[in-house]
Amino acid sequence: MSRNTLFDKVWDLHTVRQLPSGQTQLFIGLHMIHEVTSPQAFAWLRERKLQVAFPERSVATVDHIVPTEDQARPYADGLAEDMMQAIERNCREFGIRLYQPGSGKQGVVHIVAPEQGLTQPGMTVACGDSHTATHGAFGAIAFGIGTSQVRDVLASQTLSMSRMKVRKIDVKGRLKPGVTAKDLILHILRVLSAKGGVGFAYEFAGEAIAALSMEERMTVCNMAIEGGARCGYINPDQVTFDYLKGREFAPKGADFDKAIAFWKSIASSPDAEFDDVKTFDAATIEPTVTWGISPDQGVGIGESIPAKESFPVSEQPNIEEAYAYMGFTAGQPIAGTKIDVAFIGSCTNGRISDLRAAAAVLKQHGGTVKPGVKAFVVPGSEAVKKAAEAEGLHEVFKKHGFEWREAGCSMCLAMNPDKLKGKQLSMSTSNRNFKGRQGSPEGRTLLASPAMVAIAALEGVVTDVRKVLK
Repeated sequence: MSRNTLFDKVWDLHTVRQLPSGQTQLFIGLHMIHEVTSPQAFAWLRERKLQVAFPERSVATVDHIVPTEDQARPYADGLAEDMMQAIERNCREFGIRLYQPGSGKQGVVHIVAPEQGLTQPGMTVACGDSHTATHGAFGAIAFGIGTSQVRDVLASQTLSMSRMKVRKIDVKGRLKPGVTAKDLILHILRVLSAKGGVGFAYEFAGEAIAALSMEERMTVCNMAIEGGARCGYINPDQVTFDYLKGREFAPKGADFDKAIAFWKSIASSPDAEFDDVKTFDAATIEPTVTWGISPDQGVGIGESIPAKESFPVSEQPNIEEAYAYMGFTAGQPIAGTKIDVAFIGSCTNGRISDLRAAAAVLKQHGGTVKPGVKAFVVPGSEAVKKAAEAEGLHEVFKKHGFEWREAGCSMCLAMNPDKLKGKQLSMSTSNRNFKGRQGSPEGRTLLASPAMVAIAALEGVVTDVRKVLK
């Protein structure tokens, strides 16, 4: 059983009581809400004439269904408009802060909360979205939850949960130039598999993790869920504190200094014990691209699609299914694969540093988007969009043939007008490459870093970005 890890400390600090079922009733410090998983939860409160227990601990935004081109109301999609009206009504009635389009604070929920300083070390965080693990980058314990659990948090500010085991993922050394946090997490998923983390919380640690920026850490933790882990986190350090300082909801003045002392205390202790430890060598990792229908089906840019015989017998039917759906064959190099769509955005890679990285590739390459490729950039929040435009990044993207859009989830899951058509193949900075994930039942997705998506858009095929990086 793990002991003295950040997970153990935060879990114990937020334990209300042990339940007869063996689960823990856990207090939730921050609850984030969006328009898709909350309507039924609010309806349940009304039916039982209940109020939100701690409305000041909830914050709402809209992201999944928001159009990224024409945001005029009412939305052309009637269901999307209904969802917008529902969250506006619910937040108004129950006294919950809502960041709407035009407020300057709207965006993808997992980008908005950190940039406002709402996410802080030592917190428990919950949201009706599977990629809530993102917030673990701050040294928080963050869980994606279902609609019935959204209801529970609204009504009681608690969740009933089973305690997880803790696995330390120790990444030694440094990433090579041209290799990013996205490549790192795709490589970890490839090695540990999509189910390898079931029952675990992942603690990401080691020299390579410590060297990441705050936004890169969010990318890593964002995809912990894709490895089966319930949450992923990184111990808070000076990088964390520097990011939070001065943000709207972060402590101020002497309170910030007191907060740092607490934040340091909840980090995993030197004598921490883990249920399992996995070690990786950062220097061996290449720019990585997925080839299949699960985020753990990836290869380095210099590799070919693996033979099914290289996988356990139990997994081979899934590998054959991936070949058939994607139209790939074993031994086929991933480099040179023709793409139809290039999408830069999402809660995984829609932050300002992601846009800077992609724009740098465009400038160094010098070309424009390949004819026949649709390429577009969707900032993760209105604040990211404003910052990017202040730096002129939008002009760089447009000059090189990309469309520049408004903030939202966009084609990450296509619950909006941004969808693949037919069997189009998308190269995407998002987090899932499941069948039909990007809006077409036959659509195909390759996951990669912003830099890799940028160069693929210009070349028209999957290309090693390192050939242009200086």
